[in-house]
Amino acid sequence: MALRTERDAASGVALVTLDRPHRLNAIDLETAAELAFVWREFRFDDTVRAVVLTGAGTRAFCTGIDRDVTVPQPSSPYALDDPLLRIGPKANDLWKPVVAAVEGMACGGAFYLLGEAEFIVASREATFFDPHTTYGMVSAYEAIAMAQRMPFGEVARMSLMGGAERIGAARAHTIGLVSEVTEPGGAVAAALRAAAVTASCPTGAVQGTVRALWAAKEAARSQAMAQAPALIALGNLAPERQAELFEGRARGGPPRVR
Repeated sequence: MALRTERDAASGVALVTLDRPHRLNAIDLETAAELAFVWREFRFDDTVRAVVLTGAGTRAFCTGIDRDVTVPQPSSPYALDDPLLRIGPKANDLWKPVVAAVEGMACGGAFYLLGEAEFIVASREATFFDPHTTYGMVSAYEAIAMAQRMPFGEVARMSLMGGAERIGAARAHTIGLVSEVTEPGGAVAAALRAAAVTASCPTGAVQGTVRALWAAKEAARSQAMAQAPALIALGNLAPERQAELFEGRARGGPPRVR
């Protein structure tokens, strides 16, 4: 299993942990399927009234899709199969509040998850970045998700500068991406405390409020998401060229952090 799930009946909070620290909690197809399953399972579990999502270890919350994964694609030029589209709670019709607890790196496909959390708690050593353009890939779904949470200029800078631009926790808090910054190792505990407060409120009121918040964003988000597959198909370099850029970047120095 690539996912650990713990339920606390007393608080009504479940803790979901991406458990692939040896791969910086990158998501393979098994993990993607497990995430979709657990969100849908929570829909029917009335003992779970709020959820905290985190990654195992302190090096990374999640680093997106595992680069060793091969995703079969349909032959049709009008279809793009992206397994990460199904990993978030909202994609699986879960309207219970989800708090993300970030230690270390959160990058690339991690934004599929962060984009569907109600709010984010981060350690002061956390960093957020999107390396897609560095590797000749279009940042579409990631940029769309973050455009719902960050000022436009901040999303544009992070997305367009690729791996060269990393947003530290203090900056993420200033721009509103992160709601609380903790000491290293303290993100999960702080997120659990916040989730327990939401879980203590009448569940109908909480879930209705979550749904109302998302309704405020859905029109613009759904229109942008509809354009993403075509933009990715037109703008992505061939996979072998992406791999060349990835290997070259891996041998270089660390990007600047602000």
